[in-house]
Amino acid sequence: MKYKRILLKLSGEALMGEREYGIDPKMLEQFALDVVASAALGVEIGIVVGGGNIYRGVSGSIDGISRIQGDQMGMLATMINALALQNAIEAKGLYTRLMSAVTMSEFAEPFIGRKAVRHLEKGRVVIFGCGTGNPFFTTDTAAALRAVEIDADAVFKGTRVDGIYDSDPEKNLNAIRIPAISYMEVLQKNLRVMDLTAITLCQENQLPIVVFNMNQKGNLQRVLTEDGVGSVVH
Repeated sequence: MKYKRILLKLSGEALMGEREYGIDPKMLEQFALDVVASAALGVEIGIVVGGGNIYRGVSGSIDGISRIQGDQMGMLATMINALALQNAIEAKGLYTRLMSAVTMSEFAEPFIGRKAVRHLEKGRVVIFGCGTGNPFFTTDTAAALRAVEIDADAVFKGTRVDGIYDSDPEKNLNAIRIPAISYMEVLQKNLRVMDLTAITLCQENQLPIVVFNMNQKGNLQRVLTEDGVGSVVH
């Protein structure tokens, strides 16, 4: 295996499927099956999930809600998704642990890096909720931070497209896929693979970012075992 331990970043929007908001049970089950199948390969998996399918702090600020409180509401949205994902994965027979950056002792363990690593070593999937626990930081940044803290081999960014393109492939049919690219090129070309803070954090810690289509069933296993699937920032 190229990667022994990964941090999988899922957007909240990915959980919507064909819906306009909320969680699509079919997508939830598909993601759970892919995570379970990948864990069966011997890969240790941590997961950070966004909350954009329920609430997004930036858009909330437009409606008169302060950015800080909007981001806090977004953190709670990530916990709803994390609980749903935890339930779906455990329904497939794989043990999980849910850890939160904000104290929610009735729902989740507090995040402690060393404890998260122990859970991973025991074969449990660890789901990280509430982002970094701080406003003004996205779940992309939370994914990069948690990946560094658990000593992951790479950040896996699950998206709706099969890699990194020179322009938005959903808007430009002539967009060119880029199999591999450096952190600096991503920043210079403003490719929006992840936000600026996340890219910089990965660059400083020499942490590869693998971008792939998570909506395609079985793709997580393919990117773990096959060459040429997705794109890599290195």
